Amino acid sequence: MPEQLSQLRNPANGPERGSPLHGFQGDRQRADHPFVPASLTVALSREAGSRGTSIASRAGEKLGWQTYTQEMLEYIAQEPTVREEITSNLSPAALHWVEEQMALLQADDTVTGDTALFEMARIVFSLGAVGEVLLIGRGAGCILPRHSTLNVRVIATLEDRIAYMGQWQRLTREEAAEQVRAALMKIPEAYRAVLVLRHYEDLKFREIADVLGIPEGTVKSRMAEGLSQLARLLEANEKRERMLSAENRKELLIL
Repeated sequence: MPEQLSQLRNPANGPERGSPLHGFQGDRQRADHPFVPASLTVALSREAGSRGTSIASRAGEKLGWQTYTQEMLEYIAQEPTVREEITSNLSPAALHWVEEQMALLQADDTVTGDTALFEMARIVFSLGAVGEVLLIGRGAGCILPRHSTLNVRVIATLEDRIAYMGQWQRLTREEAAEQVRAALMKIPEAYRAVLVLRHYEDLKFREIADVLGIPEGTVKSRMAEGLSQLARLLEANEKRERMLSAENRKELLIL
């Protein structure tokens, strides 16, 4: 669900509707913002297998901030009592700001989303209104205002990510690599070809451009999009494994 928030874009962030620039703290001028969130919010996205969740948790401990994982945000979205507890601690000015942000999203013709998705957005705005939190997932960085949000992207080499996923899921290196290959087969050929030539054949961008007969700039843009699609597929696999592990633990407790 938090990843789906990336489908939403906050019109207050300006005409640009792409992913946020990581490390960008936005326009710090506050003249146009009568209410400004009390403190900074860190919106952290990560590639599957890059240990982003562990890094966020450690950062939260160092800062003394609460870290909200995808699972925690999804739980809050499904529990009215917890949602009310979060909003009840907001000042009238903060509540008004949250409603303003929601109105901007809902009024934008380019924004689409079901009720559950907008409810998730409301939770993110409520947490962001107070600040001093780390929110894990691509969505938060797309909808929170830039003047109060630090966007961070945790990445790792494909080799390291495969090794970590294999360790976490108790897979051999070959099994982990097979999961990556299976995910590769699900992305369009144009992007897959670039990824294979770069990460499996170890060709440079110029060499890939020569092999495929396309401009080097196109190679780089396809690489970025291909990695993004691959990350989404691997993250979906990782989330599915976490859910299965949780179900297995419940069954063991019952037994």
